[in-house]
Amino acid sequence: MLESHEDLGLPEVSADGWAISVPENHGFDADRLRGIGPHFEAWTAANAHAIIVARHGKLVYERYFAGEDRAWAVPLGRVAYHAGLRHDLRSITKSITSILVGIAIENGWIADLDLPVFYFFPDHADLRTPEKDRITLRHLLTMSAGFAWSEELPYSNPANSARRMMEAADLHRYVLEQPVAEPTGAVYNYNGGLTALLGAILHRASGRPPDQFAKEYLFDPLGINDVEWVRYPNGTPNVTSGLRMRSRDVAKIGQLVLNRGGWNNTRILSSAWIDQATSPQIQGEGLYFYGFQWWLGRSLIDRQEISWTAGVGWGGQRLYVIPSLDITAVVLAGLYDNPMLQPAVGDALLRRFLLPAVTNR
Repeated sequence: MLESHEDLGLPEVSADGWAISVPENHGFDADRLRGIGPHFEAWTAANAHAIIVARHGKLVYERYFAGEDRAWAVPLGRVAYHAGLRHDLRSITKSITSILVGIAIENGWIADLDLPVFYFFPDHADLRTPEKDRITLRHLLTMSAGFAWSEELPYSNPANSARRMMEAADLHRYVLEQPVAEPTGAVYNYNGGLTALLGAILHRASGRPPDQFAKEYLFDPLGINDVEWVRYPNGTPNVTSGLRMRSRDVAKIGQLVLNRGGWNNTRILSSAWIDQATSPQIQGEGLYFYGFQWWLGRSLIDRQEISWTAGVGWGGQRLYVIPSLDITAVVLAGLYDNPMLQPAVGDALLRRFLLPAVTNR
């Protein structure tokens, strides 16, 4: 049990497997970090809920806030967050699904990323076309299958493809029956339906539903024991955006990636998969590259370019992995109705506080 220091956000309770330290011992300007809490307390429009920073495998900063929130679409009112509460991850769930695919490959349940998708869906063989036969698991992971798909519309719009998928009698068939609009492998197009297909493939290949698979092969080895899955209407776990987890446990996922597949001397999956998943595979949105369901970006601090990998979720959810600095950081927020402000919260943490606070870049 550490003595707490309110300004630095040091935790007052046991860290659930995390080693805890003070930022000064890990190359941080503590005064700079001290500004995080007051900044986000004053910036009420940001509706930040949790911020965690770990460096060199040690938890060095943790701060929680009170704010309006939802559990997926269900309003929760004003929640005073703390280390014991779960939070929506939204599409950070996709990045975790990518890890599960890597585990399935390493266990031999999936033989090859270049297997055709319809290999796993013989029950939908009537939907096959020469164009669709070119779609592989690799294209699902990189969101480059080429299907006509639009998630740019508000979810409240009945034409939103993700909404239509969830309302379909067979959500996997709905995805597979979409026409091919772009050459397979050529163009990135954000498509949660492709991640839903990955969840079905995990189930069909391993014989385990994705939630059970994740518990046995990922969460239990990480000591994560408080997880909730939002489910599709048919009861299937929503592997695209349905995970709800505690903030420290989200940071464990980041540390696993930072450690290239290891956690506390336990090897959970190979460094080779992490390297593939977090390497540029295709040009994503704007200036960002895209790996296997992970975003790849960079920040400029004192004329120094710092590259990072991120899981990104609607509402302002961010999981950052910064290999060159040995840092993992988590930001959870409730900006579900403010898409313009969502990226600003994580960006403010990185550029205004976290990266400038590193004294040994």
